[in-house]
Amino acid sequence: MTAKITRINPDQLHKPPGYHHVTVVEAGRTAFLAGQCPIDASGALIGEGDLNVQIDQIAKNAVIALAAVGAQPSHVVRTVVYVVSADRSVLSAAWDRLTHSPVGAAFTTASTLLGVAQLGFPGQLVEVDLTAALPA
Repeated sequence: MTAKITRINPDQLHKPPGYHHVTVVEAGRTAFLAGQCPIDASGALIGEGDLNVQIDQIAKNAVIALAAVGAQPSHVVRTVVYVVSADRSVLSAAWDRLTHSPVGAAFTTASTLLGVAQLGFPGQLVEVDLTAALPA
């Protein structure tokens, strides 16, 4: 049995571009993933200075992390995306690439996109935080 996940956009709020304002999970187990970074299995930063390459690595890592707990991107109930930029076009491009990636279904849920000054690894341009309702 899988956890029941309901995604809601109240009529009184603006229509969001692909995500939902509210996600409700009925009982079950929850997985909180550490921020997914553009780091490969050896611990090396991938794609220094290249946002698209970094997003592709993050998508790959997120699919692996979700699979480790028996989950898929559709089980994600909350996302937070951090991008090192104050430029809205860069933020929009990052969102677009993530939503069209192998983990794209994760971004149909309650989501937040933030421009930040700096992330944890030198040269890191993006990080994604995911929370998933696990199937039973």
